Amino acid sequence: MKRSFASVLTVALLSTPLMAQAWVKDRTYKFTVLHTNDHHGRFWNNEQGEYGLAAQKTMMDQIRYDVQAHGGAVLILSGGDINTGVPESDLQDAEPDFRGMNLIGYDAMAIGNHEFDNPLSVLRQQQKWAKFPLLSANIYQKSTGKRLFQPYALFNRMGLKIAVIGLTTDDTAKIGNPENFTDILFHKPATEAKAVVEQLRAKEKPDVIIAATHMGHYDNGHHGSNAPGDVEMARELPAGYLDMIVGGHSQDPVCMAKENVKQADYVPGTPCTPDRQNGTWIVQAHEWGKYIGRADFTFLNGKLTLDHYELVPINLKHKVKNADGSTTWVNYTPEIAKNPAMQKLLTPFQKKGEAQLGVKIGSVNGRLEGDRSKVRFVQTSMARLILEGQIERTKADFAIMSGGGVRDSIEGGAITYKDVLKVQPFGNTLVYVDMKGSEVEKYLAVVANKQVDSGAYAQFARVSLTADGTGVSNILINGKPLEADKTYRMATLSFNATGGDGYPLVDKLPGYVNTGFVDAEVLKQYIQSHSPLDVAKYQPAGEIVYQKAEAKAEAKAEAKSEEKAPEKAAESEKPADPKQWRPAKLDTAKQ
Repeated sequence: MKRSFASVLTVALLSTPLMAQAWVKDRTYKFTVLHTNDHHGRFWNNEQGEYGLAAQKTMMDQIRYDVQAHGGAVLILSGGDINTGVPESDLQDAEPDFRGMNLIGYDAMAIGNHEFDNPLSVLRQQQKWAKFPLLSANIYQKSTGKRLFQPYALFNRMGLKIAVIGLTTDDTAKIGNPENFTDILFHKPATEAKAVVEQLRAKEKPDVIIAATHMGHYDNGHHGSNAPGDVEMARELPAGYLDMIVGGHSQDPVCMAKENVKQADYVPGTPCTPDRQNGTWIVQAHEWGKYIGRADFTFLNGKLTLDHYELVPINLKHKVKNADGSTTWVNYTPEIAKNPAMQKLLTPFQKKGEAQLGVKIGSVNGRLEGDRSKVRFVQTSMARLILEGQIERTKADFAIMSGGGVRDSIEGGAITYKDVLKVQPFGNTLVYVDMKGSEVEKYLAVVANKQVDSGAYAQFARVSLTADGTGVSNILINGKPLEADKTYRMATLSFNATGGDGYPLVDKLPGYVNTGFVDAEVLKQYIQSHSPLDVAKYQPAGEIVYQKAEAKAEAKAEAKSEEKAPEKAAESEKPADPKQWRPAKLDTAKQ
């Protein structure tokens, strides 16, 4: 009886409506923040049994019971990007993912950029499915000047008042489908965060303030072509404005090797130290539900202390080579059982998706490379295959797309529709535009010089050129020099044609046509009609050359010098060849 009453009392305390009460002097409050991010449709485990919401629920429950047994309470947060990545989820608008999150007991999530891969009407439906708030303080409606989403949520954990603010990268409109942002505006997250914190302090007086963000973690604030992320915001805000940032977007395990430097190859199950900037703890749990981040806090007399932090692997495995030469997948940490209730909830969704996707559509004799660590750095075979399909459908002379639109590789062997949708999950439409050669050169000068290690990095088919950081030269289309007055047809995607990834707008040009064909369908039909595919046909052969701008300037200066002093030039050594661009060493923990 006593034990039963105690359990009821605990539940009552956890579910009591939030009251405007201050913390009690000398009372120790304990609470734990559990977090995930960049789920990207992985409601089901992969072929090796890694991650998935069924195992995640088992671990979430286990941690929750442990925390409550030690006098604490749990808050479960997501750093956003529930959408886009797995066909079974994409075809069902992530309904299984949101319903699964409900069963786990998520308290709130930040709205990620991929929540806008679909029209706003789909996101509104997802809000109805979710039994927790989808937060973003910096997304506004242009026409009304008002916020489109709830900016923050308040929670009572054992009498402690916790505020959670949602923030979304202001890169969203640039890297998302422009067609979905005609009446949406993204304000600077740090500016909005400061205003909301001051509002909360004045009206609600929370004891702890957490930002659930989808902005990215960049070492020492070096964000490159990306919008500023969590580190930059923590530094910009006055110290003490945020106690913690639960992040996403860059898809990293934020485990610091030293100050301002993450571990490059984090090993599942090993210790993890989160980042600390300007008095704010910053955490991120990689991606896909591979981990649950666990941060155990103590609050005493107005001071918040992080007692323990870890990334809990959800059935992550590695290959081990056996004595006979075969390989076995082995867990890094003890196997986590799948929760039966979650399995029962999700199985119908999985079966419905598999029925549509498992049919073979073709085959390939080797790996088509489309990994994130390649398509944002170098030309790849997977991108070349996609673009050849677009050229064939539109009868174009050449094709271009941003590398961020290629989301996966295809291994050698049979190809299914599921494989295709994993490569192109966004549902963009195929377009083409007719341009004079002079216009093509201007277009290429912009896209060919998009920064490497970003989704904007351009992939090409039937184009050869040299890019120097500002312009292009040695342009060939289908192996022939570009002619200024000749008309060329370029195939691309609606995303890029309407300005996605900062590409030049071409949708208003007289020769622009939106075919209405969905990108994945175009690729599917190309694979069907050309199988078995020969990988060698799609391998890049050095057609795109990156020359450093300074090398070009040096070469020009030397040439000019030779014109003025030919006798001096004759005595000098032959100038060195222009330096070739090389990608930086990749962080292999980043997917």
